[in-house]
Amino acid sequence: MIPLTADVNADIAPPKSPDVSVGELKKGPVFIIPVDQEIERGLQRFLERGFQEATNYGAVLIVLEIDTPGGLVDSAEQIGTMVRDSGIPTAAYIKGDAASAGSYIALNAGKIIMKPGSMIGSASLVDMNGQSVDDAKMISYWKAKMVGAAALNGRDPDIAAGMMDINAVVDKPELGISKSKGEIIALTSDEALKAGYADQITATPEAAITWLGYSTDDIFRVEHTGAEKMSQFLTNPIIMTILLFIGIAGVVIEMLVPGFGAPGIIGTLAFALYFFGNYVAGFAGAETLLLFIVGLVMLVLELFVPSFGILGLLGSVCLVAGVVRAAFSYTHALFSLGIAFAAAAVVIIIVAVVFKERGIWNRFILKDSLTKKQGFVPVEEKRNLIGGTGISITPLRPSGTAIVGGERIDVVTEGGFIDMNSAISVIKVEGGRIVVKEIKA
Repeated sequence: MIPLTADVNADIAPPKSPDVSVGELKKGPVFIIPVDQEIERGLQRFLERGFQEATNYGAVLIVLEIDTPGGLVDSAEQIGTMVRDSGIPTAAYIKGDAASAGSYIALNAGKIIMKPGSMIGSASLVDMNGQSVDDAKMISYWKAKMVGAAALNGRDPDIAAGMMDINAVVDKPELGISKSKGEIIALTSDEALKAGYADQITATPEAAITWLGYSTDDIFRVEHTGAEKMSQFLTNPIIMTILLFIGIAGVVIEMLVPGFGAPGIIGTLAFALYFFGNYVAGFAGAETLLLFIVGLVMLVLELFVPSFGILGLLGSVCLVAGVVRAAFSYTHALFSLGIAFAAAAVVIIIVAVVFKERGIWNRFILKDSLTKKQGFVPVEEKRNLIGGTGISITPLRPSGTAIVGGERIDVVTEGGFIDMNSAISVIKVEGGRIVVKEIKA
């Protein structure tokens, strides 16, 4: 962010007085809803709940207490529409930063009150890596959104454009603002008041409520539920990657080296936390969990049902699709999944080597030996008969009986027919199998 050049020594209008006297303050429930995290669908769902509760309680005012670095444009748009179309009067109290998409949300509120030292602006488009977006169409679209939000309450549209368009030039000496190309406008509370981007400066949201003409006798502060707080933690990209790693490693180890129990339970729990966090945040639906379960079942079946890899391929596709669709960003999900797969593969190989005697592959290897202790009597290999001659005493079709060296034995031919009382010779002995051929006269 490049701060704007502003005439901070210019005279600033004194704080405005409340429009009504204390005795005329409007009574009724006032809801304060914090906007204190990155703007994404999780925050959107939280605000939707807050607005619904305010409606149910018959609130006379909703105050958005803003301190956010910004976030997703589409979520900011949805939140801005909700604020703008609210049937209850809205106000934005900026207690910290209303940066990027946070400034757009604030501009959609009926009034903007700022805490001393707070900031609004710096709304240029950036990608997931924090790099500036050069897409002219997206920049034009977001610029129109910012300008439109500013115009709602008669705020100077050029300043809104300068908050997000690095190429815009804004020269407003009467407002103490001079922005050159290559800079982005970010206003302090005093600068915003002078520029008309703040209606008042107060030290507390309660003072802001009083200035707006509402009583502070009935204030409700909407708090994040335990599930929502846990969801914020679980949807952190690092935590998501760790959960995927534990889930993949645990489940695969349990399938390949069964009998432990713990890896399977821990892996399943990790996946459950992954989907729970994303479900509460509003990223995942029931269909994503179903996709994942179907994929897991197919992978298990692949171990026992010969499908030439079809079940394994379909299972992998379903599993990956479920994980990716459950996340707030496909890019982040694929990146996290790639890291988790690589790390899990290393752990799985190590476990498979260490516990190779317990691996599932042992089920497909015949290890039983036919020993005397188990009641099996080995057949004596009569290799001394090789080259010996005799007579077939039964037709050999191709097996039968012959007398060789005065001993009656069972023999087989190489595939041909030998009649009874024919002269034969032994050409091969393989264990208990004695192979003969006819001796031609």
